[in-house]
Amino acid sequence: MRFPTLILVALLLAACNSSQTVEEPNGQPPAGTPPGGESAYVRDGVIVAFGDSLTAGFGVDRGQSYPDVLQEELDKRGYSYHVVNEGISGDTTDTGVVRTEIVSSRNPDFVIVAFGGNDGLRALAVDRVKSNLRRMVERLQKSGAQVILAGMKLPPNYGVEYREPFEQLFVDIAEEFDLPFLPFLMQGVGGNPNLMQPDGLHPTAEGHRRIAMNILEVLEPLLVAARDKAAAPSS
Repeated sequence: MRFPTLILVALLLAACNSSQTVEEPNGQPPAGTPPGGESAYVRDGVIVAFGDSLTAGFGVDRGQSYPDVLQEELDKRGYSYHVVNEGISGDTTDTGVVRTEIVSSRNPDFVIVAFGGNDGLRALAVDRVKSNLRRMVERLQKSGAQVILAGMKLPPNYGVEYREPFEQLFVDIAEEFDLPFLPFLMQGVGGNPNLMQPDGLHPTAEGHRRIAMNILEVLEPLLVAARDKAAAPSS
């Protein structure tokens, strides 16, 4: 599905603007934390949403980012996980590699890796982005986490010579590591004025809800499989 060029470029620009970050800073309670704080949690597992401003929840109120919505949905469906928001506005795959150890230190069961918008905006070399993602995946898998990869798409004015290899790199990484894969994090949201804030740059709360549902389509089968495996009698 193609999206209006100006909307997607604006979205990428917003992701790059780290000086106006409004996400929960690292070290704060995870998405969905009740008034009692993290100590109020009794959870069996951890899911980390790892990315840039689209993960951080740029421009929406606390509790409205897609990791927050994901927490709500998991709670309603009876899954005993808490969701940690490790999104920082302006991050590229370069900075994502640096932060991978922080994510691993949370001992996550699942990590949603959602980078690329800022790399594409800056036209970083495709091989560089691919190498960075490969290093992130390898380190996260080494820590024992199941990685879920979310892809990013670029508007047509980037030119087919860059755009197609850039979008293909996510497919290649998913195939190389046999990862659960969401081809486009913003599917059904980017370019839809009903799901974007009035400035046309950021998803609304409802837009974040749609993103959470996109992720759940990939994540929930994994949670079911993990639950079934845990419930199976040991041989």
